[in-house]
Amino acid sequence: MSKKIAVIVGSLRKESFNRKMAYVLMSLAPSSLGLEIVEIRDLPLYNQDLDDEKNPPAAWTAFREKIKKMDGVIFLTPEYNRSVPGVLKNALDVGSRPYGQSVWGGKPTAVMSVSPGAMGGFGANQHLRQSFVFLDVPILQQPEAYIASAGELFDAQGQMTKKETQAFLEKFMIAYAKWVEKILT
Repeated sequence: MSKKIAVIVGSLRKESFNRKMAYVLMSLAPSSLGLEIVEIRDLPLYNQDLDDEKNPPAAWTAFREKIKKMDGVIFLTPEYNRSVPGVLKNALDVGSRPYGQSVWGGKPTAVMSVSPGAMGGFGANQHLRQSFVFLDVPILQQPEAYIASAGELFDAQGQMTKKETQAFLEKFMIAYAKWVEKILT
């Protein structure tokens, strides 16, 4: 039975390079992994008062329940102002609350930043990793995945056009599958 892996895309843009990359990763996943995009676009901004009043929005509850059922997570993020987009940070916050009930802890995770820039979203990737330390998320260390020049990687149908990048992505998915197996056994 394959492990259920949530794919969180930190960009809301309909032509998002990160969403295109998510679909590429889904097509390359070993049979031991079942990848599924878990949407974050409809999560209201986190406000602790709603949890304290035992009245969280239905979207928070549904998101938390969905992530709880997953065995692992792959995060794909663009870089906004040398950090993660607000929508992705909000998803981390929603999933980590109420205090002591985080849905993230212990789930084998990988992060990939995808950017049209030359640095491949390095700042966003590193900021996300900092949050994982506090959230007790075991993060795949190698290979690191900073995907630059994203505008040159996909054809009109969203298919990968660069063989070198495709080969790297295959190695990344194999490494992640091994990471999941290591953490969950």
